[in-house]
Amino acid sequence: MTSTAAQTNEVVLEQAYKKVTLHLLPFIFICYLFNYFDRVNVGFAKLQMLDDLHLSETVYGLGAGIFFVGYVLFGVPSNLMLRKVGARRWIAVLMMLWGSLSASLMLVKSPTSFYVLRFLTGVAEAGFFPGIVLYFTHWFPSARRGRIMALFMSAIPVSGLLGGPFSGWILDHFAQGQGGLAGWQWLYLLQGIPTVLLGVAVLFCLNDGIKQARWLDEREQTLLLAALAEDEQNKPKGAADSFASVLRNPAVWMLGMIYFCIQSGVYAINFWLPSIIKTLGFQNAQVIGWLSAIPYLIAGIFMVLVGRSADKHHERRWHVMVPMLMGMTGLIVAANFAHSPLIAMLGLTLATMGALTGLPMFWPLPAGYLSAAAAAGGLALINSLGQMAGFLSPYLVGWIKDATHSTDLALYILAGVMLLGVLLVSRIPAATVNR
Repeated sequence: MTSTAAQTNEVVLEQAYKKVTLHLLPFIFICYLFNYFDRVNVGFAKLQMLDDLHLSETVYGLGAGIFFVGYVLFGVPSNLMLRKVGARRWIAVLMMLWGSLSASLMLVKSPTSFYVLRFLTGVAEAGFFPGIVLYFTHWFPSARRGRIMALFMSAIPVSGLLGGPFSGWILDHFAQGQGGLAGWQWLYLLQGIPTVLLGVAVLFCLNDGIKQARWLDEREQTLLLAALAEDEQNKPKGAADSFASVLRNPAVWMLGMIYFCIQSGVYAINFWLPSIIKTLGFQNAQVIGWLSAIPYLIAGIFMVLVGRSADKHHERRWHVMVPMLMGMTGLIVAANFAHSPLIAMLGLTLATMGALTGLPMFWPLPAGYLSAAAAAGGLALINSLGQMAGFLSPYLVGWIKDATHSTDLALYILAGVMLLGVLLVSRIPAATVNR
């Protein structure tokens, strides 16, 4: 191929990636935004629900966390099903199902019904995130996934930025009860219904892969498929090539543990940030909502900047370790200065920036260990191992708060878990993941 032809192909390829990004990412971003609304709005519902239903902090922590039991158990089967029936249809089914279950939380009357609905919602959501991560591997090579994952997962801080004030407004506006429903019931209902509608829209907005995308011309499809094939050929020797080899690969289990460490900090923030802010002396639900938006706003900006840096420098390990160290430091600051609202908020902001940025920066790492054939099961297994933190972290915080009337000890423990994650990332060979 002449240099002119190669340059022309490069220009066409870049245009194709821009087209793919603009076609897929905004819609998937919105879907993930409501995924996170439905997952963590229980943190705001807690501000009223516990008193209305006479539930303890431990019951709340168990209910918040039991979601992830279902999530972990069904993560791998759900992702394998996605590969069998196609992303478009399976993601649509999952969204319609979990949106309905999330809205049904308005019907909770007892700890048992709370536990059952949270568990079933976790089952329904289990395949969405690992399915989307797998879906991106059908469109983007490893070298482009840092920025794509950062843009996609910036839905998490945006969900906090928008969801905090919105949830606070719902609780405040419906505080006296309207239509026979309490504020926390309206919260579940108004944030669950849009997910069902988005699930229907998935059937019309997503394609299963490059070959099914009629909005790409033949040349664009050819170049995109060639880039994926080259990326697959360049994987390090020894990458897992089947689900059986995934289970036998110690590196995959280590990656699951690293993701667990990151998620421990993330879920402590997601489920307890409103309550921690309340303990700083703020009582109004709307004020709590606006204050909880601040850490998420700053984290969203930081996440995108770090994602660009990781792809630009083709460096992965430090772009995970530095945010994790920031998250650890922020949790320690928040625990040490609980008596000072300003410093405690700065600590929570630093923790949110670090923990949330660690999430998208982690996901390019498994590409060095998994072939395309093993990606569906491998990514789901790593995600499921990490999501165990979603059960243990909220329950730990709730149990310690009931026992000590403070969240400080829990924040110290979670900071230590994040430090463990940093040490594990440092053991990954740079040559395996820096692409």
